[in-house]
Amino acid sequence: MTNLYRQASQCVTLTFWRKASFGLFCVLLSGWVLLEIATKIIPLPRGIEQSPKSSLLISDRKGSPLRMVRGEAELFLNPITFEECGATFINATLAAEDKRFWQHHGVDWLGLLRVVKEIAQHGRVMSGGSTITQQLIKNSETSKRPRNVKTKFIEILQARKLERKWTKKQIITAYLNRIDYGNLCRGAGTASWFYFDKTLASLSPAQAALLAGLPNAPSRLNPHLHIERALMRQKKILNHMSINGWLQSDQLNRAIDEPVRLYKPGRAFAAPHFIDMVCGNRDITENVKSTLDLSLNDVSRQILCGHLSRLESQRVFNGSLVVIDNETANVIALVGSRDYFEPQSGQVNGAISPRSAGSAFKPFTYLLALEKGMTPATVLADVPTEFATDTGLFSPVNYDRRYRGPISLRDSLANSLNVPAVRVLDYVGGASVLQESLRRMGLSTLEEASGYYGLGLTIGNAEARLLELTNAYATLARLGEHRPVRLLETDPVGSKRVFNREAAWLIADILSDNDARASAFGWMSALSFPFPVACKTGTSSDFRDNWAFGYTPEFTVGVWVGNFDGAPMKQVSGLTGAAPIMQSVMMYLHKQYGTSWYKLLCKIESAKVDQYSGMRTPQGKLEYFVRGAAPEVEPISARDALGRVFLGSKFANWWRSPMNHLRDRTSLSAVESESIAILSPRPGTVVYLDPDLPSSSRSLPLLATAENAIWRSDTLDCFRSEHGGFMALLTPGRHKLQMSVGGRQFGTWIDVEEQ
Repeated sequence: MTNLYRQASQCVTLTFWRKASFGLFCVLLSGWVLLEIATKIIPLPRGIEQSPKSSLLISDRKGSPLRMVRGEAELFLNPITFEECGATFINATLAAEDKRFWQHHGVDWLGLLRVVKEIAQHGRVMSGGSTITQQLIKNSETSKRPRNVKTKFIEILQARKLERKWTKKQIITAYLNRIDYGNLCRGAGTASWFYFDKTLASLSPAQAALLAGLPNAPSRLNPHLHIERALMRQKKILNHMSINGWLQSDQLNRAIDEPVRLYKPGRAFAAPHFIDMVCGNRDITENVKSTLDLSLNDVSRQILCGHLSRLESQRVFNGSLVVIDNETANVIALVGSRDYFEPQSGQVNGAISPRSAGSAFKPFTYLLALEKGMTPATVLADVPTEFATDTGLFSPVNYDRRYRGPISLRDSLANSLNVPAVRVLDYVGGASVLQESLRRMGLSTLEEASGYYGLGLTIGNAEARLLELTNAYATLARLGEHRPVRLLETDPVGSKRVFNREAAWLIADILSDNDARASAFGWMSALSFPFPVACKTGTSSDFRDNWAFGYTPEFTVGVWVGNFDGAPMKQVSGLTGAAPIMQSVMMYLHKQYGTSWYKLLCKIESAKVDQYSGMRTPQGKLEYFVRGAAPEVEPISARDALGRVFLGSKFANWWRSPMNHLRDRTSLSAVESESIAILSPRPGTVVYLDPDLPSSSRSLPLLATAENAIWRSDTLDCFRSEHGGFMALLTPGRHKLQMSVGGRQFGTWIDVEEQ
């Protein structure tokens, strides 16, 4: 009976387990079928088929990277292929994230069981259970999903489906291109350049392990901030690589001992002011080449910094520089400040900051005069003159407070004299004419009505931006053809003629005439070159701004020197501050690329003229003219019995003054009244202090019809100069002056203002 019972019991048990096993099998089979059905019908994330949004690369004109900028992407991205990853980095990534990647089919069931066990034992997840495929699914989801069991199950289904659609190489490549490595780096390719300045394939095992560990916690493991944490993660991955057979023991030891040196700054960040300007004014939607020449820009920056270092003792701390390729209007170099990373004002872009223009507008004034009928030989009166303006009488003075009497237009411009420049602007129609011409060339700072500037516009009572003014000089270099500057190769090309070609040629000839400017600048100044270069400098009041411009047919160089806070420099003019920088850059351009000069235009002719009569004479100096505009032959009546040139009555007061250095070459054509009177300054004269050139003084000539006049003032220092005449040392403010002759007294008053 017992045996029968035992047998029956065993039979029942066996039947139960058979039924249970069959039931379990049915359940598992049903589950598997449902899993397969769910896998087939579930859609993949919408973002999985889309290429990851990439950042955009701006390069120089030769293809060298300048900066990667964010387009619509949240992070920087430089996509790579599977072959570019290298076996070492692939193995490091698998050791860190998914060691059975090549064996599973989207889901690592052993890993999931481990996670379940950890939850049961510790009440929380101790290690990740997601495969690389699952992580790719999660990173490709366009909408954020809650982190719960349902979401996990959906990701499992989508991972299984993706594994059937894509190859393993496609999956891991897509994963590496989408994952975040911190510091705004999306994708392993970008991260490798950022942290090590190397390709993925060239990383050492130590570098590969460090990089592969970062996606686990990009902020917490940031090696620039938390290198100890990053190294702990790195060593763990190296050990896993060794356990998995991807590193030999000797390789492991070398990798652990290898010091990790991070590359700085990590991401291309060249020509920062230029790129900031591009991004601020252009809509970058694709990788683009800029017009910049990075090597030239680096040389220009070094030249600028070198000269500024030598000027620090004279309170010069910053500067900017622009180089334009004249043919294309491409900006090929732009340095906005001495140091972009200087905390106070380094990121101020001096190339586009408005600054007082000084004498930089003068060539355009003279160009307008040449178009209106004047010639380089036209004799101008450099004598004390009061011009009636909307705001009262305007009496300009030259940089050295002296007057030269009769002087040619060529010498007036070459020596940057103020009085003739104001006279010329008055001749061409006043400030409105010059203002309109400057605006046509793209100067955006002249926003006031022309009456606001008055005749002082030509000598620097307005502001300009270095980039815009440099391109205005490039318009001169193109002989009157204006082209908008181009920063990117995709920028449009356009041109318009704003000046007469022959007149612009004459201006280039004048500005390149070292002989003509020698009396003010000397023979061996920073404007002297061993090859032809048209040059102009400018200096604003109190030496707050220095300018220097130089151009050849190929290049235009513009330089500004000063302080961004407006602090004055210590007696540094355009000649001693900005010009040496311009000269060094132009010398480099000449040596590196070569420069030429303008051929004689068919409509330009030459003739010999006397510099004081302005008329043709066999003994005169050779001068150029637009065909048909050469002056008449000097008649016999133009000179006195001693051969001196007769001057008109407008020179009479100057001719009698101690300023006259031409008594042996000139005489007056009529006898002027000998009545006693003050010649200069006239009552209400406004004197602007304009230190445009070196050795400039702050003194004003005091002129009267009587040679024995004595001058005094309660507020100004009046003294007798070495030439015998009286001078007044100027200071800002309103001042009264008294002139006495033989007991008779005469008074006048002036306003002295900083320009």
